[in-house]
Amino acid sequence: MRVALDTNRLTDFFRGDRGLEELLSNADEVWVPLVVLGEIKGGYRLGPRQALNEAALQRFLAKENVDVLLPDRDTAEYYAGLFAQLRRAGTPVPANDLWIASSVLQHNLTLITRDRHFDRIPQLLLA
Repeated sequence: MRVALDTNRLTDFFRGDRGLEELLSNADEVWVPLVVLGEIKGGYRLGPRQALNEAALQRFLAKENVDVLLPDRDTAEYYAGLFAQLRRAGTPVPANDLWIASSVLQHNLTLITRDRHFDRIPQLLLA
């Protein structure tokens, strides 16, 4: 299984979600979209445990099956298509989540999230 993590589920992982830990340990590939990385690091900077949280993040990113998912020109094409699709349907999603969805679709991944607005994107595989 090839998966990408949304910010809320990455946070759940760091808070000790055992079911998620098991799922990720059995995944062939675990991707952290760049937007998610920025959101999680921004949250760390607002909290009192920035150094501890950053160290845990670095340990996670160092795992053999984990990597950061970077956007490129093709991601922008996916973004543009989703943006138009959702606007036409009257169901836009936040811009950061649109970038996450675009990266996930581009690379044919399953998105692990708790955000229900991703349900508005029927072509997105969710877990």
